[in-house]
This record gives sequence, structure tokens and C-alpha cells, in this order.
Amino acid sequence: MSGVVTVHVEGVPERRFPPSGPVSGLARAFGAIPPPALVLLGVVSVQVGAAVAKQLFTMAGAAGTVTLRLVLAAVVLLIVWRPSFRMDRRTLLVVSAYGLVLGAMNLTFYQAIERIPLGAAVTIEFLGPLAVAVLGSRRWLDGLWALLAAAGVVLLTGVDGGLNLTGVLFALAAAACWAGYILLAAALGSRTSDGKGLAMAMVFGAALALPFGIADAGSALLDPVVLIAGAAVALLSSVIPYSVELEALRRIPPRVFGILMSLEPAVAALAGLVVLHEALRPAQWVAVCCVVLASVGATRSARPEV
Repeated sequence: MSGVVTVHVEGVPERRFPPSGPVSGLARAFGAIPPPALVLLGVVSVQVGAAVAKQLFTMAGAAGTVTLRLVLAAVVLLIVWRPSFRMDRRTLLVVSAYGLVLGAMNLTFYQAIERIPLGAAVTIEFLGPLAVAVLGSRRWLDGLWALLAAAGVVLLTGVDGGLNLTGVLFALAAAACWAGYILLAAALGSRTSDGKGLAMAMVFGAALALPFGIADAGSALLDPVVLIAGAAVALLSSVIPYSVELEALRRIPPRVFGILMSLEPAVAALAGLVVLHEALRPAQWVAVCCVVLASVGATRSARPEV
């Protein structure tokens, strides 16, 4: 799960980044790598980061791990972008809403992966951007993609006794937050510049998570081992994927980028299997493939932007 960048939808999520600064400088180091490989590297990094974060739950809890990630991200973004918090009321409303949805999305997603396999949680969460992509469409084909995705989730949650219900509900809540996050992204981009809006929003997201993190982890948040592990999660989940995806977006069409991003549920399932030893049943793998195919189909059939 990406979770700290603005998102644009053309069937599936496409991450947009500030055009300059330390992130773009790091991205130039990946210039010799083919763009599809860069996108896949970013997807793998995000999901491995989520798997590493799940291992941190034993020391800091799910809410504590989220808090650590969001607070560290807020600090780094404030240092890099140095935004001004002097803004009109409407801009403040957009920034705060975006940040609160961002924080809620991360909190609910981490609660989900605490209870159900990573691949299953990402697959269910992917319904958020997919719903935004197809609900506004009047084409019958997009309705078929939505039905395919829904069938996949029903199969995923219902096979052999299904998944933990609470975990599924948290994943659905994360999906709803991701949809809201996408819808708020355009408003944020129109009212702020570069990464300043994201930096300000991250403060609100971190503030939302902080009470939950303190209640969940307490003084463990200050443990050097936990801080180092949290920094590793931030590196895998933020710095690497955002840098390589920025470089890829400069060199391939957004629709190709979106199709490659559609592989995220399958990569999450593989990361859960390799890193966490979370084995999905054959029928659940079929369910993951249904959501991936629905996302690819919605992206390929989307009308080009004008």
C-alpha cells in the first residue's frame, strides 16, 4: 500500500509525485533501468515493506507501527518541503480532510493485515480505486469488470470457512478510505503546490494515528530497535517505490503504468507467502487473479484523458 502520495485514477491507482527535490534526485539513479522493471520494483518494495511492517506488530502493535511510519514520514516531508500552514479556510479543510483520510486508510489497512493474510487484505483494499474508476462510467464493459472484482472478493472471503470477519471489515474500510483519498487528491493538488500539501496533510494523518499508537505501543515507540525497523519500513514503503515510480512515469504512458500497478494484489500475496509464510488456498489465488484481471481490464478500456 502506497499511502503517502496523491493518487489519480484511470482504472487503477496511478501515483503522482512532486517534480523536483530529493525524491527526483534519487530517481535519476534508476535511469538506466527499463520503465516496466522500475514499476515492478516499486510494487515489490511496497508489499515487502508491508510484510516487514507486519513483523513489527509483535513489538509495536499494528497502530504503533502505523504511527511510527506516519510520524517519521511527516517529519521528513516537513524538513524537505518546509510548507507554510498559513492558508485560507477552504484549503485548510481540504488539507485536513485529505490527511485524516490518509491516516484512517493506513490505520484500517494495518488492522486488516494483523488479522488476515497480506495478499487478501490488499486484494480487498483494491476495490477502493477500482470502484472510483467504474462507478462513474456508463459503459456495460466496466460493469462486467466490477462484477468480476466482486466475484473475486466473494470467493476470497468465502472459501473453506473464509477469512477473519473483523479483518475483512477493516480491509473494506481501508478500501473506502482509499476511494476517498483518490477523490480528495485532485482538490489537494489544485490548492497546494509541489509536495507542500502532502507534507501538511501528513501532519494531520500522523496526529490522527498518534493516540492509537501510544495506546497500542506506549514507550515501545521510542525503542531503538523499533525505530530502526520503522525506518526500514519507511524506506521500503515510501522512498524506494516513490522514487522509481516517478522515474517510470516520465518514460511510459499512464495507462501502461496503471496496468503494471494492477499486479499489486498478486505481488502482495507472493510477499505474504515468502516473507510471512502466509499461504493462500488455490481458490483464493483464483480470487486474487479475478481482481487483477478486473483492474487490468478497467484500465485498458478507460477512455484517454483529454
